[in-house]
Amino acid sequence: MVEDKFDISIEEFEGKNYQIKLVEPEEKAILTHYLHNVHNGVSKHYKKEALVALKSLVKYKFDETSNFVEEEALQQLLFEVENVPFPTPEKYSFKFIDLFAGIGGFRLALQNVGGKCVYTSEWNESAKKTYRSNFGEVPFGDITKDRVKNFIPEQFDILCAGFPCQAFSIAGYRKGFSDTRGTLFFDVEQIVEKHRPKVVFLENVKNLVSHDKGKTFKTIIEILEEKLGYKTYTRVLNSMTHANIPQNRERIFIIAFDPEQVKNHENFVFPAEIKLTKTIHDIVEKGKQDDKFYYPKDHKYYPELKKNMTSKDTVYQWRRVYVRENKNNVCPTLTANMGTGGHNVPLIKDDFGIRKLTPRECFSFQGYPKNYILPNLANSKLYMQAGNSVTTTLVERISEEIIKIL
Repeated sequence: MVEDKFDISIEEFEGKNYQIKLVEPEEKAILTHYLHNVHNGVSKHYKKEALVALKSLVKYKFDETSNFVEEEALQQLLFEVENVPFPTPEKYSFKFIDLFAGIGGFRLALQNVGGKCVYTSEWNESAKKTYRSNFGEVPFGDITKDRVKNFIPEQFDILCAGFPCQAFSIAGYRKGFSDTRGTLFFDVEQIVEKHRPKVVFLENVKNLVSHDKGKTFKTIIEILEEKLGYKTYTRVLNSMTHANIPQNRERIFIIAFDPEQVKNHENFVFPAEIKLTKTIHDIVEKGKQDDKFYYPKDHKYYPELKKNMTSKDTVYQWRRVYVRENKNNVCPTLTANMGTGGHNVPLIKDDFGIRKLTPRECFSFQGYPKNYILPNLANSKLYMQAGNSVTTTLVERISEEIIKIL
């Protein structure tokens, strides 16, 4: 019999012995999505499979099943998913889904403007840990699989996706449409076609516009407008000029409205440029950081770094064999590979020497608040997560304009 006071956690799903018995690899995602929506109608969508998952976990952990034990377990797990820095808002004005969710930059932004996330998907296991630490929800896995897509609730207002960019074949596709099969945009296309959200909100690298001589971008717009019947608005925006974040980061944003559901879509405008009042000193941590972030004086590149890094008011960038100064005194574009070897590493000179930015500083340069949890992961993984993320405060400004139209 189970003790009066017992412990059970979502972590239990990760136990090796449990996983041997595990039938469904998406159990954690199903259960946390159910618990997040237990106070609203969306929970019905996940309830049946979530309760099966709960029953199997209780049976494994306590070797018994009873309504009492399952109810106690449910309450404990509910506390776990709600007791996080950024819980799902109780009052919300629209619903959205978060695809290729990474560490939750879109989610943070849309929750801040009154949105409720009803489904999230991300395949990278380290990113899932960071997502779960902050939102209490485990993302579903590989969105290219039909079973994973089938968990998307029928109705939601906005589809968000910072999808990876791949080349598209320009072989004919039905009425002359370019073919997106074999790319991750194809999965976005399928979901939009099936669920018809009011808005599709996409983000990508600026190079998407010129990728494959412009054919990739042309294909995306063609699919959204001619095949799916949406009206698109696109703009390259910089975090430095549009989010008051001192990082030189240009990204292409694609906003597509369903004209049948959003009659006034023509009133949509991207946010205006705002003055950059923040400097790197608003973000860089004060005082000495851990020794591991500093270059020792006997490092083979130290003389080169010392000679070129003369200012404490900018972020430099190490480019394999030379230092590049950022002339506008902001942080250069953070990249996914900045924590893996010597390329694109952002460097600063402080009162204690020459060092790399810390992962926390990189998250701050993406607009994440100080209470955003960085879980116990290798720094290389945290650097990659920051580099892959959206600048969440910029996404929030765009979201405000979308909400005005809705």
